[in-house]
Amino acid sequence: MKINAENAGAKRPTTGDGDRAEAMDTSDQDMTLQRINGDQHVDTKMEEDGSDDDDSRAEATFRFTISKFSQMRESTLSPPCMVRNLPWKILAMPRPSNSDPSVKCLGFFLQCNAESDSTTWTCSASAELRLLHRLDPEKHYVKKIHHVFFHKENDWGFAHFKTMKEIVEASNGFCDPVKDSITLEVWVNADAPHGVQWDSKRHTGYVGLKNQGATCYMNSLLQTLFFTNKLRKAVYKMPTDCDDMTKSVPLALQRVFYELQNSEKPVGTKKLTKSFGWETLDTFMQHDVQELCRVLLDNIESKMKGTVVEGTIPTLFEGKMISYVKCKHVNYVSSRTEPFYDVQLNVKDKKNIYESFKDYVSVETLDGDNKYDAGDYGLQEAEKGVKFVSFPPVLHLHLMRFQYDPISDCNVKINDRFEFPEHLELDDFLEQKESTPAHYTLHAVLVHSGDNHGGHYVVFINPRVDGKVSGGQDGDHCVQWCKFDDDVVSRCTKKDAIDNNFGGDSDDVASRTCTNAYMLVYIRDSDKDDVLQAVEAADIPESLVARLMDEKRLEAIRKRERQEAHLYMTLNVVSEEEFYRHQHFDLCNIEKAEVKQFQVKKNTFLRDFPETVCRAFKCSSGQARLWLFHIRSNNTIRVKHVDSAMLDKTLRDIAEASDQNIFFLAEMPCGTATALQQYDPDSDVLVLFKYYDPKGRCLTYVGHVFAKLKEPLSHLFPEMRRRAGLPADAELLVHEEVCPGSVNVLADHDKALEAALDSPDDGDILVFQSTCRRDLGWVWTTSTSRRRVGPRHSQRRQSRSTTDRSLRHRCLSAG
Repeated sequence: MKINAENAGAKRPTTGDGDRAEAMDTSDQDMTLQRINGDQHVDTKMEEDGSDDDDSRAEATFRFTISKFSQMRESTLSPPCMVRNLPWKILAMPRPSNSDPSVKCLGFFLQCNAESDSTTWTCSASAELRLLHRLDPEKHYVKKIHHVFFHKENDWGFAHFKTMKEIVEASNGFCDPVKDSITLEVWVNADAPHGVQWDSKRHTGYVGLKNQGATCYMNSLLQTLFFTNKLRKAVYKMPTDCDDMTKSVPLALQRVFYELQNSEKPVGTKKLTKSFGWETLDTFMQHDVQELCRVLLDNIESKMKGTVVEGTIPTLFEGKMISYVKCKHVNYVSSRTEPFYDVQLNVKDKKNIYESFKDYVSVETLDGDNKYDAGDYGLQEAEKGVKFVSFPPVLHLHLMRFQYDPISDCNVKINDRFEFPEHLELDDFLEQKESTPAHYTLHAVLVHSGDNHGGHYVVFINPRVDGKVSGGQDGDHCVQWCKFDDDVVSRCTKKDAIDNNFGGDSDDVASRTCTNAYMLVYIRDSDKDDVLQAVEAADIPESLVARLMDEKRLEAIRKRERQEAHLYMTLNVVSEEEFYRHQHFDLCNIEKAEVKQFQVKKNTFLRDFPETVCRAFKCSSGQARLWLFHIRSNNTIRVKHVDSAMLDKTLRDIAEASDQNIFFLAEMPCGTATALQQYDPDSDVLVLFKYYDPKGRCLTYVGHVFAKLKEPLSHLFPEMRRRAGLPADAELLVHEEVCPGSVNVLADHDKALEAALDSPDDGDILVFQSTCRRDLGWVWTTSTSRRRVGPRHSQRRQSRSTTDRSLRHRCLSAG
């Protein structure tokens, strides 16, 4: 995301002669070569300067010759010239003058990627539009443009480049009087495009970082640290095996560095910013680069303590300076040696970096009301300043482009021209010369475009510093400078990286006044081989690689699951274990029950689902039968038989017919049984037993049976006694649980089950208790209250959990 100043790229720049560059709406015009006078075609000719045939090149010059120019009535396009993998064309057309419609002018535009259907691409470019003089190159008519091309403004140029009359005038030398032809030429220099297929790895060997909203400043800093190779190797060796992957900054930095080194595509930084503790909003706010650099290095330095890489940060980045105060008239000097990790240099009213260093070490006189308190000597005139004792192998220079303005009461950006060299010599600023010369070579240039309210950061990096490319020769084209613009990385020239980022006013449109260097990284020549030592795969600990690979594998699985989520649905399955845990009305509390969830494809037939349940509950194939939970009209939860018609339906069909989440009861063999009980849906009914213990006054589930509807209720009593562990002759009091707060006494035990129950159906619950005097302390009444019918039992009541376990044990052992 480019914010504020970058979005101003569509502004139409004013040229020196007062004519204005502008985009033309050509959407309603036929952009093919048009016929003239109905029977002739425009003759076209295009030439490209240079021998670089790479379509990804940054710049090119191409020409377009138009014959029968004086007869041109329609717009015409040149053949394409490929720059940055995009097609660029010259667009020419006759245009009436604004002041006098009878006067015709030549409209001259540069068009980019006009035939693309994409609406997300952008490409920033500078160009010179030239009308060539036939005899004298010094007399070419030239105008310059700078524009961010995108789908709505894919051409940019001049609607009134020059009048047709001036062009065809023979004395002006632009038009061939014999052929009636002119030649237009364009030189274009384009940045790598965004929003289109751009393979940074193939073009440069490196990959970029994704922008989360306004994290371009962080991306630029991370790339700078990544290419400090000795630091990268040390980061890999930090012990992070036990770190929390969501909170550890060192682990997150290891991950980013590893992916930058091995990935083929742009790398994300969300896990890194999450480890900072940033919320989503923080990623849309720009923070100070210097502050972020210090916080990041401090965090890394703390993590490295007590490890094999302890001391790496100060070894690379720490220099030393002396701050002193020296009295003029007495022998008194106060000084202290301080470490520094970066140097902040003034830009305002300074021409170059050497002037800023001179200002940094300049002596300040303390006199008048500002005299120095020298203790026993009292107030004294003194000189105050700093002296550099040593410079580090990696020197970070922060250019103070942002300063407080008391008039406007806010920070303002200083866009003054400020020059910095590729090779920097700092021996003159040392108190005493060091053992090796303080000679440095520029490694990275962090650039800001915009103002104090916001903008965009990119970084130019020369990874090898030696400036050589394999097979290359001396000169600018051999300098391996690369531009890192978030997710896009492209090669560039030394001029692009250095000269174009001095800032200040310039006749060159490409050198925009709001774009200038903000931070510089120099590497000491004597330490270059150590700082930029090669980082191989073997330098990355195997344990770190294994952890990162596992993360990527799990992320790939989760990503695939998200992509295929619409193909799946969730089925909830509970076992009969939940009924045993539940000691209240109904079968269980669905909201609190331990539910096993299955992600199953929607086109799966229900009859295939039980095998999945068997595997999950670790029982033999075919040993699980499903019962569907459903809510009856009285709001009770019961289960019902899954018939063959439902088994032949897909899960999608079942879900569409239901207005609630789907829950199943998985019935499996009881106790020591090895097979499911036989069930005939025409003659049997599923009955669930609950035993009421008068002593413990608790209600406990004790299992289920498949009862015959035609048989009397009393046929179930032996099984009830066995499940509850009661004597074989124990008399029973039986109720049907209708709903919470309502039960029916089943007094006639000889009635057939279908007559004894109120609308018998699968999932009906029978509650029973013993009527023996020694057991009877409380009985279950038809109003569901417990009525005392005998003396209070003096024995201490057992806990529910103990009763539950004993009854459960007896039930399971009984089978």
